[in-house]
Amino acid sequence: MTLHETVAAIVAHIATIEDRGTVASYIPELAKVEADRFGMAIVTADGETFIGGDADASFSIQSVSKVFALTLALGKIGDQLWERVGREPSGNAFNSIVQLEQERGIPRNPFINAGAIVVADVNLGGHQPRVAIGEMLRFLHYLAGDDAIAINEAVAASETSTGFRNLALANYMRAFDNVRHPVDLVLGTYFHQCAIEMSCRQLALAGRYLMLDGRHPDGGRVVSAARARRINALMLTCGHYDASGDFAFRVGIPGKSGVGGGILAIVPGRASIAVWSPGLNENGNSKLGTVALEELARHTGWSVFSPPD
Repeated sequence: MTLHETVAAIVAHIATIEDRGTVASYIPELAKVEADRFGMAIVTADGETFIGGDADASFSIQSVSKVFALTLALGKIGDQLWERVGREPSGNAFNSIVQLEQERGIPRNPFINAGAIVVADVNLGGHQPRVAIGEMLRFLHYLAGDDAIAINEAVAASETSTGFRNLALANYMRAFDNVRHPVDLVLGTYFHQCAIEMSCRQLALAGRYLMLDGRHPDGGRVVSAARARRINALMLTCGHYDASGDFAFRVGIPGKSGVGGGILAIVPGRASIAVWSPGLNENGNSKLGTVALEELARHTGWSVFSPPD
């Protein structure tokens, strides 16, 4: 079966599944999205693109943005970041405060909300949020080769008005001096970062540097090869919160999910993949997006645990 046929088969199968999960409702703007949407895009290492379903529909990438924010923060302060954020799976919900209390304001990893807030603090860098968000957008424009990527201001406002738990996380870390800028500025950066909208096609294009050992397809270097491998490792071990082990077991490739229903998945040296289905499972990850990636791995044999060809 060709990759084009594989994508078509997955899209057809997903359309037959009745239980599509539950759309995130704690962010009011996300609750408006129709649960029957599904898109998929694959960009291969040789530059081919395969799409299916709603691959060109824009959606709120939410926590998938943490991959790109982490890349920027590492570019700013390098491995000093790991003095403020850990690199271990949390085993708890993405917005848990319990572990943060036990570990004195040091988040377990950069992909849970507390860790991403510290990353936003780094990326703020003494500027106003609009500067940091502008940098993030320019970065994504470069990665995807598409200047149309933008922020959904309604989603950002919706997150700001309901983000009380994130406010608690940020203030708790501020008490331990692990958030150094004013909390409202840090959260303004974080909420707008999460409200970035992209399509599956744009997201798969943006993830190519993680497929290509840190290189952009234009020949430039986004990050070092070692750093790209480490970001992929964090995606595999921490990218699906307390379901990261199950995702690694079922799919076997690095992936980062978001409560908007998107997942960015990377097969090093082979493919950058984005799927979107807004209905979530009990862990807050895309229910049918996970099913689609599991089917793709089964059809293609793609896995970081498989021997090279």
